[in-house]
Amino acid sequence: MRIDIQRLLADLNEPQRQAVTHTEGPVLVLAGAGSGKTRVLTYRIAYLIATGTALPWQILAMTFTNKAAQEMRQRVATLVPGAELPQWVGTFHSVFARILRREGDRLGYDRNFAIYDEQDQLTLIKNGIRELRLQGDEINPRAVRGAISKAKNQLIFPEEYERKAETFFEREIVSPLYHYYQRMLKTNNAMDFDDLLVQPIVLFDRFPDVLTRYQEQFRYILVDEYQDTNRAQYTLLKQLAQRYRNLCVVGDDDQSIYRWRGADVGNILNFQQDFKDCAIYRLEQNYRSTKTILGAAHSVVRNNVNRWEKRLWTDRGEGEKVGVVATDSDREEAFRVVSLIEREVYQNKRSFKDFAVLYRTNAQSRILEQALRDAGIAYEIVGGVRFFERKEVKDVLAYLRVVCNPAESFSLKRIINFPLRGIGATTVSKVEEFARAKQIPLFSALERVDEVPAIAARTKESIKHFVKLINKYRSLRSELSPAELATALVEEVGFRRMLKEEGTDEARDRLNNIDELLYAIASHSSNAEDPSLEGFLQHVSLLTDVDSWDDRANVVTLMTLHSAKGLEFPVVFITGLEEGLFPLANSAMDQRDLEEERRLFYVGATRAKEKLYLTWAASRRRWGMEERVSRPSRFLMEIDSEYIELLGERDRPPRRARRPERPAERRSPMPAWEDESQEPNPIYAGRRVHHPKFGHGTVIAVDGADERARVVVLFDAVGEKTLVLKYANLRPA
Repeated sequence: MRIDIQRLLADLNEPQRQAVTHTEGPVLVLAGAGSGKTRVLTYRIAYLIATGTALPWQILAMTFTNKAAQEMRQRVATLVPGAELPQWVGTFHSVFARILRREGDRLGYDRNFAIYDEQDQLTLIKNGIRELRLQGDEINPRAVRGAISKAKNQLIFPEEYERKAETFFEREIVSPLYHYYQRMLKTNNAMDFDDLLVQPIVLFDRFPDVLTRYQEQFRYILVDEYQDTNRAQYTLLKQLAQRYRNLCVVGDDDQSIYRWRGADVGNILNFQQDFKDCAIYRLEQNYRSTKTILGAAHSVVRNNVNRWEKRLWTDRGEGEKVGVVATDSDREEAFRVVSLIEREVYQNKRSFKDFAVLYRTNAQSRILEQALRDAGIAYEIVGGVRFFERKEVKDVLAYLRVVCNPAESFSLKRIINFPLRGIGATTVSKVEEFARAKQIPLFSALERVDEVPAIAARTKESIKHFVKLINKYRSLRSELSPAELATALVEEVGFRRMLKEEGTDEARDRLNNIDELLYAIASHSSNAEDPSLEGFLQHVSLLTDVDSWDDRANVVTLMTLHSAKGLEFPVVFITGLEEGLFPLANSAMDQRDLEEERRLFYVGATRAKEKLYLTWAASRRRWGMEERVSRPSRFLMEIDSEYIELLGERDRPPRRARRPERPAERRSPMPAWEDESQEPNPIYAGRRVHHPKFGHGTVIAVDGADERARVVVLFDAVGEKTLVLKYANLRPA
């Protein structure tokens, strides 16, 4: 079927049209938020096919999600109806897994090799710890897995890793396990997720004829979200594009927000250096947001040094000012967010599905969820599960349920071997069989474990220790408050130690979620009609089981800023804009991290089509039960004043009041908006400090206030120390 080329191109603006029709040689398309980058990619593929410039099998198009790849294929089919479609459109991992299925025998792999997921990898590492006779109790398998994954993404193989190892952990733990891990993968004819990118590089390096064949086939290569590529992906693209050099990459350096998982914004920033004859096209017309929203977002991201300069524009009009909301506390912040949603609904006739509430860490969602429930507003969490359904929260709740009701066998089986105690499924089955024979609850059978046959003595001791732990906290219910009991149980079980040792961003997030749960228990005990632990557990069950809204689609969306990338909403709230939270504490230590946090703000702001609200709280409960005084985020200070309006008490819409007033003497001081440097406590999480004995370090957390305040510092020379702030003699470094 003949395709009308002019009609095909008529749907594009001029920069888009230029990027689509420039088919020969390297092309960099800098596509700002909402400027139609996916449109350029799909039209470029359609144009290559419609003009006969390329045969469908000569086109390789890669993106980062299966959903995006599927949408790309569907759009191309619509643009060139009846034409043969390209078959090499997919994610990086799916494309190169396909190549490895064909060519893996060159590397000694059968084409039916297995792909190990995270649990498989952890099992392999645990086996290695045991077989290499390392000190298993002191080794965190997840930390080892993270170190191996990071090395692979940087193309550092076991031999090189061994040579470069500096710390004890790298030299004595990771290095031998990395060797073992790779050897066993090969023995088991398996690859992990990272290998799907690393092994093709090895393949192309060792067998130039294979590389030549794929260079010849893929004459036109297109890449979406190029700012999110890591070193392995960058290397693969350079290898494949070396012959014909028809590499078209589309991305936005201002939206590079995945450095924590290996993405290198330098790939897009340095594209012109790698391909000196590249054509550069800037897509700067935004079809999504108002001029005010774009101006506010740009006034923040322009403070980054390492970026391509671009200025988005739109013909959608000025729009409303960005609303900035300063609150006393995180609870007040959640209340104000809900109030503003209600005002938008009543005054502007919006639906709940028009709203997105964004936050930096998942732990922030709990109090927002509670405020939405109190107001009877349906919501949905995207990119995660509801707070009380998260694994680490459910694990703690399972312990508390067993303490309150040992006959509840479902929760009992969930926790009996978590954290690991050596009580396996076979042992549990034997105890369950004994319980059935004696017609007693499972916990009672555990208490009589000496009567259960065919269980090893060591395992019996582990069961007795577990029973003693549960009975201890059962007896403490009358002596401790629910919050005190839960906090003590979390500490003794080892949740906090385990997650701190893991040391990943995910682990820190999970630890924050546990702290939020402890705060929820304390809050319930202070305000509920039934303040007992049993009352809290019943309260949680009702919250997770009852949905008062019939239309599930008409809901407010809650998500992290990372999850919001690629989405858009009429009204967006970015919450928690405080130093140490957004930007995160560690951003103060590294300019690259700070710039990525700034880009993350830019991504969040440009999700908004019509209205953007920014909120911050002068005090927030973090790192446990104590409140911490906060300062407004530097990002708020960087927004040009012409784009914002400060929303005070007079802007609060009238609604039924549920929130009890806090006593005036307990209110935390609110930093003056105009004074960026005002700092009620100069020692805060993320700050570099100096101690007269321990030297320089970084503040991890500040707990408590006044005389009771303690500070946790990770010192460069001596590691982590907990100090009484009043006597610590710390000074900002």
